[in-house]
Amino acid sequence: MKTIATLIFVLFTGFTAQAQKATEEVKVETVEMSIAIEITVEETTLENKAEVARLYKRENYRVKKALSFTTKRNRAKMA
Repeated sequence: MKTIATLIFVLFTGFTAQAQKATEEVKVETVEMSIAIEITVEETTLENKAEVARLYKRENYRVKKALSFTTKRNRAKMA
């Protein structure tokens, strides 16, 4: 019974899909647009800023410091 109902459902949906009326093609009007080329040149001034950089004695200091974090569970428990 289930297979018959499924077969009828599939056939019914197939017939209704084919029975749809095809839509007519809609013609679109094309619009011509001209291309305007405008070149603007902006002058930039360089400002001399004194910036301070941190120097570490060891390579990857930040990475090693971040990876060496400890949590409360890492600490030794008192007996």
